[in-house]
Amino acid sequence: MNAPIIGPTYEEMLHPWKIDPNIRKRALEMAKKDPLHPINLFNITWRGPDDQIKYFVLPKEFTGIESNIIVMYAKDFPSGSHKVGPTYSVLVEQVVTGQVDPEKHTMVWPSTGNYGVGGAWVSSRMHYKSLVILPEEMSKERFDLIRSYGSDVIATPGCESNVKEIYDKTHELRGASPDTIRILNQFEAFANYRFHYYVTGNTMVEMVKENKIGNGRIASVVLTVGSAGTIASGDCVKEHFPEVKIVSGEPIQCPTLSLNGYGAHDIQGIGDKHVTWIHNVMNMDGVVQIDDMDSKTLLKLITSDEGKAYLKTFLDPEFVEFMSDKLGISGCANIIGAIKTAKYYGFKADENLVVVATDAMDRYYSVMEAMPDMDEQKAASAFERILKYQEPSLFFEGDRYNRLRWHNLKYYTWVEQQGKTVEELNASIDQSYWKHQVSLIPQMDEKILEWRKRHVDTLTEALGEFNV
Repeated sequence: MNAPIIGPTYEEMLHPWKIDPNIRKRALEMAKKDPLHPINLFNITWRGPDDQIKYFVLPKEFTGIESNIIVMYAKDFPSGSHKVGPTYSVLVEQVVTGQVDPEKHTMVWPSTGNYGVGGAWVSSRMHYKSLVILPEEMSKERFDLIRSYGSDVIATPGCESNVKEIYDKTHELRGASPDTIRILNQFEAFANYRFHYYVTGNTMVEMVKENKIGNGRIASVVLTVGSAGTIASGDCVKEHFPEVKIVSGEPIQCPTLSLNGYGAHDIQGIGDKHVTWIHNVMNMDGVVQIDDMDSKTLLKLITSDEGKAYLKTFLDPEFVEFMSDKLGISGCANIIGAIKTAKYYGFKADENLVVVATDAMDRYYSVMEAMPDMDEQKAASAFERILKYQEPSLFFEGDRYNRLRWHNLKYYTWVEQQGKTVEELNASIDQSYWKHQVSLIPQMDEKILEWRKRHVDTLTEALGEFNV
């Protein structure tokens, strides 16, 4: 049989100019010509063809604060979301360590959205069969994308808040066919953590230094949590800037970390009612609650004709249009969370807060259509209430006891339900546990390079000329 197709190392995803020039040139050409070609695996990076990081700084007239809120946007990743990075990393680690066989195994991707989309895209590019498990209330666009990438999909009951139902379905599938099913669970797979620590985190650090933004340091990383992969970037940033505040955002409608709460919400792309296994809560500095309707209304303000017309009365019209296709619901939630965080800590004019836009508006047309229409008066009201006069309320700092509370919540999902041991749970309290996960990155990169060298004929056939 032909070997599976694999792509870049972690280092090549961070610094794409280290990819073989012939491969990178062809990958950039195929990004537009044929986005489903396997060579697009080499386009998994935060940097563009010019090696510049994809980001923008929000105008202070928009945020209502003096500090810089920097948005790293992911719409130009293959599949339209940075989640393709963790899915590739999870699968490629399984490939090079000999845990999956394309002729035997089906890759199952438990997801509340973009991870499933990324898993469908990556699986087909790497020649694996795939199945995505997704809550039935996720946007129609997500289901359509998954199927268009060649994957099957199972809709489980509920919405973002129903992660347990996803887990239950994975257990059912694995129990029915243990020899053919492989579960690639973003909530526990440390390749997800490794991608965001090394690629996303180092990109954040290089972004503020290379572009001399503000004081050239990062005061806070503010991110709503789905799998808790992206917030691993904060662990990397803290190695460079020890003063950084790592802040997790979560919905007011389901305040699991902050209040041990429950409920349902519609910030699509983030989860709740559990703490993920790969969430390093003992290194987190705060949790801030964000209203899901505020997040959706902000997206409506940014993307609707009426909302954009209002914003253009005091913002550069070109910037308004530029921003309008860079954000999704969770990206808007991250911006709200950053405003609250900046006000809570009293950050100054030259200090930088970094957020991520995981996906973009193309995933949410159906959601926006279901919302009330926006006119000039509603746009002004939304801007003033959600942005200009946002209160730093419902913020919970990460003191020793709060961190232990967040950590202890893992027990109920992971030990009682998912088969983890108390010993490993206790071990994860210490930061050495997380540093060990990071220490594996060079080993994984070596295995990827060895695999590419061993299977150069397969890669040449699939990708064209390939120098190793």
